[in-house]
Amino acid sequence: MQRSPVTAPTLARLIDAFHRLPGIGPKSAQRLAYYILRAPREEAEALAEALLEVKDRTQLCGVCQNITDVDPCAVCSDPNRAAETICVVEEPLDIVAIERTGAHRGRYHVLHGAISPMDGIGPEDLKVRELLARLGDQGVQEVILATNPNLEGEATAGYLSRVIGAMGLRITRLAHGLPVGADVEYADERTLREALTHRVLMDGEPDRYEAR
Repeated sequence: MQRSPVTAPTLARLIDAFHRLPGIGPKSAQRLAYYILRAPREEAEALAEALLEVKDRTQLCGVCQNITDVDPCAVCSDPNRAAETICVVEEPLDIVAIERTGAHRGRYHVLHGAISPMDGIGPEDLKVRELLARLGDQGVQEVILATNPNLEGEATAGYLSRVIGAMGLRITRLAHGLPVGADVEYADERTLREALTHRVLMDGEPDRYEAR
């Protein structure tokens, strides 16, 4: 980002720091920097302390690999969570999204990425070894593959399905289809095909019909 000669060097450095954050463009970086400049000193100090604290105190849970302040994390140490079901996700933020639904009361496992040969990322670069170690426990009965429905996510789910399949566990995949509020006429062919394949009975039964 090109610095303006009329901008104070300290302020320009702060603008550059914000601009390096994902999703923050030049204008947004400038607005954030000037906001901090005008904010009370206490607010700026609180932000600085929060940044340092998150770097100093956070770690990966030794069980599920999620980001946590304590090991094991709150989910893994919760006796009310179903230990027989593990939901596998790509990133920690995926857990936040799933938890908002309130539909999953089992445990999680974070891979920290997805298989992507184009980017040189293979299974050995993910937390797959840690997942397989957990599946050796007697209590695990089902693995839910909640990777993203894109090329990398499908490749990751396919690989895990092959590896875990030999262990005799139940393997499920998040259903794909039309999002709530969507119009059928605007859906692409793949989305419609997935929606037809994974259609359910109107009375709410979970049984799935294969598209014919």
